[in-house]
Amino acid sequence: MTMKGWRLLPLLASAAMLLSACSSAPGPESTPQDGSSGSSLSGAIVDQSWNLLLVGTDERLSMPQTPSFQISKDGKVSGHDGCNRFTGQVTLGDNQRIEFSELATTRMACPQMGDAEKVTDMLETAYRYLIDHDRLVFFGPDSRVLGGWRESN
Repeated sequence: MTMKGWRLLPLLASAAMLLSACSSAPGPESTPQDGSSGSSLSGAIVDQSWNLLLVGTDERLSMPQTPSFQISKDGKVSGHDGCNRFTGQVTLGDNQRIEFSELATTRMACPQMGDAEKVTDMLETAYRYLIDHDRLVFFGPDSRVLGGWRESN
């Protein structure tokens, strides 16, 4: 190893220690809130009805019924994708982490079936969310905007 390599060794060791400290198991504050262990979900996203605004950053869907959803305090989600009703589970975590799971829909056929699938795909792909006033935005694991919602009155 060259002299330059020896000087980098302590720096690399320090970086490795920092990374291992960052990846240690989360403490109690990082415990996901999913309602399954008797806990109750809370926050601006819970017990609020949300209506679809956009898919992605600019695609507006024209459907007979506006897609919408609501998350209850017990971690259940229910809504309408513009064609079919759906239900499932939601887990909320630190840093606006969100995960929809066990989504099930009714099976009615409609002319906008492709658009309805875009709505449920958005929910299934959602990784994080951001609330700004009356708007809710979902982001994917790659930080790409999946779509936007607005509080319903």
